[in-house]
Amino acid sequence: MAPTKAQLLVIEGKRADRPSFVAGLLKKGFLVTSASSGSKALALVAETRPDLVVVDAASMRTSGKRICRSLRQNLPGVPILLIQDENSPTQELDDVDIVLTLPFTLQKLLNRIKPFLPVEKKNVLIVGPFQLDVDQRWARCEDRQVILTPRLATLLKILMERAGEVIPREALFCEVWETEYTGDTRTLDVHISWLRQAVEVDPRHPRYIKTVRGLGYRLDVDGYRPTSKNGRPN
Repeated sequence: MAPTKAQLLVIEGKRADRPSFVAGLLKKGFLVTSASSGSKALALVAETRPDLVVVDAASMRTSGKRICRSLRQNLPGVPILLIQDENSPTQELDDVDIVLTLPFTLQKLLNRIKPFLPVEKKNVLIVGPFQLDVDQRWARCEDRQVILTPRLATLLKILMERAGEVIPREALFCEVWETEYTGDTRTLDVHISWLRQAVEVDPRHPRYIKTVRGLGYRLDVDGYRPTSKNGRPN
């Protein structure tokens, strides 16, 4: 089973005359956090802990030099890729590891960043559409990705490890909360609701995290089928 892709931080503005790279990177399986400015990106650095940063200066109509300098100061050792316009003047960019000049394809972007990414993400669970980085608590389901609280990450981990199995409420509560007291398990129901809100497309009608009335909960991934670009099952 292939390991999950790396965590990317993409900084890009909104321009109607060119597409975003975020959608393409997500389809390739990367965990992507996007920010519309350098300041917003820096605010996300602590929680995202990216493996690589993409600075799309062309989309923000800037040289990106100042953004890259700030990123290098805050993320020493993290590779930075700068995307610039074809008309951008030649400049010395000591804080940048890779420079790509438009136009180029998504495949070229992937080829350039690949040597700078971790070879493998260890301690990652992959079950059906779910990916869970146990250490960093990143969870992904199809195109949804979030950072979970420690308790929710533990809950999802247990459900993934026992996918397809109905786990009794009391047993699940004891394992997640590391207790033998089962006098009040309502907090489990609340956390299940929060987990659905985090990873399900329609939390009110969950596709994966199912309630088995009178028994407990089950992670149902048997019916999962990846979809192609046109939305049809592969």
